[in-house]
Amino acid sequence: MTDLTTPLSADIRKNLRAGMSVTLSGTVYTARDAAHARLYEMIRNGEALPFEVSGSGIYYAGPCPDMPGRVINSCGPTTSSRMNAYAPMLYDMGLHFVIGKGPVSPEVREAIVRNNAVYFAAVGGAGALIASHIIEAQLVAFPDLGAEAIRRLTFDHVPLIVAVDSRGSSVYDR
Repeated sequence: MTDLTTPLSADIRKNLRAGMSVTLSGTVYTARDAAHARLYEMIRNGEALPFEVSGSGIYYAGPCPDMPGRVINSCGPTTSSRMNAYAPMLYDMGLHFVIGKGPVSPEVREAIVRNNAVYFAAVGGAGALIASHIIEAQLVAFPDLGAEAIRRLTFDHVPLIVAVDSRGSSVYDR
């Protein structure tokens, strides 16, 4: 298993291969459908975004409501294809990676290749496991969206699989 820490350099992203098992540590932002729609509108309107997209990573997740005494509650991946309309634009803005589950559209794969980016798959149904590897969670934007608000998470060795690598190879094609 390969240990990775954000931000992911161009060389690291280029050397990852579909099917590799990795652990990821460092800063990752959560954003699901509703947050992506708002980010898209902010970009169209020329507004400043709530976090720097370039060099960042997004985890397609909407954590369950917080529980007292825990950094975060269950935090499993959302189906990535739900963000197909937004992902190419974000990759073109310098997004380095996303984390989700399931296949993505050909347009997203093209954007991954075009931008030397990566798509990681997290195991669906493993929200409690992933939450145990999150050591910090902070609300960043859109609190009215509840679980779908954007959060900055600090990962500590979250287990993932390279689903689509920077060459466009995908574990979903096998």
